Amino acid sequence: MNVACRGHLGDPMGILILAKTLLLGIVAANAASGQDVSFPPVPDSMDGQAYVVTSSKRALIHHIEADERIAARVGELVDAFEPLPGLPAHVPAGVHIVLGHSAGAFDQITGGVVPEWRAGVAIPAWNTLVMPTGEGVRVVDGEGLRTLRHEWAHLGLADYLGNLRIPRWFNEGYAQWASGGFDVGGAWRLRVLIALGRAPEMKTLTLRWPADREEARTAYLLAASAVTYVLETGGEAGLKTFLDRWLSDRSFENAFRETFGVTVGQFEEDWKRHVRERYGWLFLLSHSAIFWLLLSLVLLFMIRGRQSRNLEKLARLRAVELPDVPAWWDLDSSDQVGKES
Repeated sequence: MNVACRGHLGDPMGILILAKTLLLGIVAANAASGQDVSFPPVPDSMDGQAYVVTSSKRALIHHIEADERIAARVGELVDAFEPLPGLPAHVPAGVHIVLGHSAGAFDQITGGVVPEWRAGVAIPAWNTLVMPTGEGVRVVDGEGLRTLRHEWAHLGLADYLGNLRIPRWFNEGYAQWASGGFDVGGAWRLRVLIALGRAPEMKTLTLRWPADREEARTAYLLAASAVTYVLETGGEAGLKTFLDRWLSDRSFENAFRETFGVTVGQFEEDWKRHVRERYGWLFLLSHSAIFWLLLSLVLLFMIRGRQSRNLEKLARLRAVELPDVPAWWDLDSSDQVGKES
């Protein structure tokens, strides 16, 4: 999240969910008023546990002693992260990573203003990200690792662009793409939402990022697919050119138009058409096993239904046909032919 709260939902995509909340407003207000918004020291203890620091080349990891091995592994992972797309290899640097051992510790460091379903928080103004370790999130594997990379991308983008205001759809879409993008299952869901007219406009995401879990999930899909479309058009080289122009001109709209040849409004219409045209067949082709399974079930029901009708028809025919051996052919019959009375 940026304050970025990213939650992964238990679907293929495993999502990723985020909410921009009051904490961002507090940081922004302090910055505007000239107050120091550098990283505040992590308390010596949170939620009844003492915190220590493990250092890596690119980060300081704050954790309880019981999480020392996890902290060391987190340091190894972030040191080995590939450069973020379109950004210099050294960003972000000097990051603080707080491994909250409990819900109470997580809320204490974030101010308790992020949704309860969050899985990670990035606070660019403090060059800090917060991850929970005591609530079932595996920080060093699977979705936990993807969340770590997601929050890392938020910090990298903010580090490079400085105090420029980043549209939320681009910020979240970039972090999603940098941490693995989104799967075609998510693309199919987005296609349905757009077809039904239930997908919010990107400009609304600039004003307010949803706090509701399902709405945030949809917003993630919007942002991720939009940035993916941008990168399919211009590639990583185009992304770098765009970010450099944005930093130089200090205008997102102008840099976008100069790099990609369209306004943001025109791009949104092109992107929506692209989603409608592409992801329906992509979903079907990429889930061929599901398709053939459904087709097999349909054929099975058709065959079983036909067999049932054939059996009923055969039973009716047998009911009216002559017996193979009439009763008077039976030698044991009491009415045998030739028997004298």
